Amino acid sequence: MVEPSHAEEFAETILSNETERKPGSERAEKDNRTMSALLNLLGKKHTIVILHQFATGEGPLRFSDLEEAVDIAPNTLSNRLKELTRVGLLTRRAYNEIPPRVEYDSTEKAKDLAPVFWYLGVWTERHDLESTPLDELA
Repeated sequence: MVEPSHAEEFAETILSNETERKPGSERAEKDNRTMSALLNLLGKKHTIVILHQFATGEGPLRFSDLEEAVDIAPNTLSNRLKELTRVGLLTRRAYNEIPPRVEYDSTEKAKDLAPVFWYLGVWTERHDLESTPLDELA
């Protein structure tokens, strides 16, 4: 697995503990609320898989590309794309064409998640989850 270009910077930021978050502090409480909101969004069905497509792909993706790649119902995909666009993880560009064409692309916020997916991949390889029947859980 190839390490993303900013994975080292990501790890250094995480490990450097630049921002002190004392338990019970206003900063810690704000961070906890933000983290809860993020985890609620990421915990919705197919959200992580959609973001993974953007983290590992290049350039914009069309609705039909995503629908095929993640094997997801169109209404669910549409809802997730709206949510991810609303929170600033994706951008949506509609072209004035017939038939209509819409492309989605990751924002810098979403691109900053790429190292997370890389580390999850490393973790998966380290713990040999490829031989575990995870597909049965889906």
